[in-house]
Amino acid sequence: MNIAVVLAGGVGKRLGLSMPKQFMKVSGRMVIEYSIEAFEKNPDIDEIAIVSHADYVGEFQEMVRRNAWKKVRRILLGGKERYDSSLSAIRAYEDEHDVRLIFHDGVRPLVSQRIISDVVHALDTYDAVNVAIPSSDTILEVEDNFIKSIPDRSRLRRCQTPQGFRLETIRDAYNLAVNDPDFKATDDCGVVLKYLPHVPIYVVEGEGINIKLTYQEDIPVVERFLKRLEVRD
Repeated sequence: MNIAVVLAGGVGKRLGLSMPKQFMKVSGRMVIEYSIEAFEKNPDIDEIAIVSHADYVGEFQEMVRRNAWKKVRRILLGGKERYDSSLSAIRAYEDEHDVRLIFHDGVRPLVSQRIISDVVHALDTYDAVNVAIPSSDTILEVEDNFIKSIPDRSRLRRCQTPQGFRLETIRDAYNLAVNDPDFKATDDCGVVLKYLPHVPIYVVEGEGINIKLTYQEDIPVVERFLKRLEVRD
């Protein structure tokens, strides 16, 4: 059972909008609609769960109805932190058997069918899967405004989503994490890496187009890519 978990519980403050950025319209549709639609039409995905802020559950229910999505089975509540959204999905499915959870940022509307399928197929072999692209820039490690080190760029990657896990793997990692008073996390693979270091995390090749809508300047980039895809289709 391959379950896509679309993470849409954020409020998008960095864009300076009056609404969460996932509800912003780009080329005629909400950003989140493109993200959900990608998993809806992928044949390797059996079910979709949307993680929402409590204030916007009604909007998602109406969205599902309007788009006639068949795979969306649950709308779950997120929490204050990013990892609360992942935990919500883990708890919702933790009693299921033979489940793989594929977490995706709701504000990455340009994820391709190839990336989704590659993540799902990699889970046939591996317990945890990330998506990443090579870093085109030199990365500095800085301390007190001074360069501490310059890592070898050839070994560095920029993380994307989706990130996929066998349910028992991500569940066990978070069970350890939530009992750690110093727990901090920015993504789910980081939780597995820290708390289950013996579990190899396979990396699927991402795509430059699979960007996350974070800042105002990202908006025209997403619009331009969407128009290219419309022409291609």
